[in-house]
Amino acid sequence: MSAHVQAIVPPKLRHGDTIRVIAPARSRALVMEHDNTRWIDERLAGMGLTLTFGEHVDEDDQFRSGSIEHRVADLHAAFADPDVAGILTVIGGFNSNELLPHLDFDLIAANPKVFCGFSDISALQNAILARTGLVTYSGPHWSSWGMRDHFEPTGDWFRAAVMDDAPITVEPSRAWTDDLWFLDQDTRTAVPNEGWWPLRPGQAAGRIVGGNLATLSLLQGTAYMPSLDGALLFLEDDFESDAAHFARYLTSLLQLPDADGVTGLVVGRFQRASAVTREALDEIVARQPALSGKPVLAGVDFGHTSPLLTFPVGGTAEVAVGPVEAGLTITRH
Repeated sequence: MSAHVQAIVPPKLRHGDTIRVIAPARSRALVMEHDNTRWIDERLAGMGLTLTFGEHVDEDDQFRSGSIEHRVADLHAAFADPDVAGILTVIGGFNSNELLPHLDFDLIAANPKVFCGFSDISALQNAILARTGLVTYSGPHWSSWGMRDHFEPTGDWFRAAVMDDAPITVEPSRAWTDDLWFLDQDTRTAVPNEGWWPLRPGQAAGRIVGGNLATLSLLQGTAYMPSLDGALLFLEDDFESDAAHFARYLTSLLQLPDADGVTGLVVGRFQRASAVTREALDEIVARQPALSGKPVLAGVDFGHTSPLLTFPVGGTAEVAVGPVEAGLTITRH
């Protein structure tokens, strides 16, 4: 397990910067079966960002992915290119952790730049944190920007995290969606947001560790697992994770030797298909000795629903949870 490493915050993106899109998990060919690039191009161009693509983003094998060699090559090329200021992943998947033994962490540390994605990309983000200290960003993929309607405040949160320096005071979204939007952009329904779930009171600050819980759990016992000592955990999971699965993964994570050093827990919104209720999550939290006396806030806008908060893996945040109200501020990103 990694010891603490000095945090490296990459330079912020600016108008005129070039972004490289890479596919460390699933292929762009999969995404392009439903072409929503019109809105991707319009939004990112509107931010003054120019897109370029890794050489192998369309490689598409039996796993709807590219070879390990080519995925690593595209990631290394993106970090090494001095003309590239930021990196976006095409989409998530299931196999980003295959790349970890092949990554040149010295190259990555020597060329700090914005790196953003979520879900399976959590394996890369937390490994990079553990091995280099580089802050990366759990936030929208390249493909996420293709959502025509009900997209904001996703873009606003992304800009605040990767283009501005001011602390980010996070507020619950007014509404959220949980649908296969990329299949049908015309028939969608937004759900009014009932607000966050303040599960355990208290105040805490810490270095953000986390992202997708099941993916983070793959790093346990490896050289790519970041330290949990002093960590404020941000955790989410997708529709395949019901209450029982989320509980067993969380229990496993919080049984790591340094888990008593966790300062608090922030949980992303569950998809409706997971059927995780507030009451079930409250009981799951109650069974975790490592969370005793620590603040726990759930139902926050990150995970596999929309809108999607961008937060810095390796950055810092503060959470304050009261009986009724709660506050969440990202302080260093």
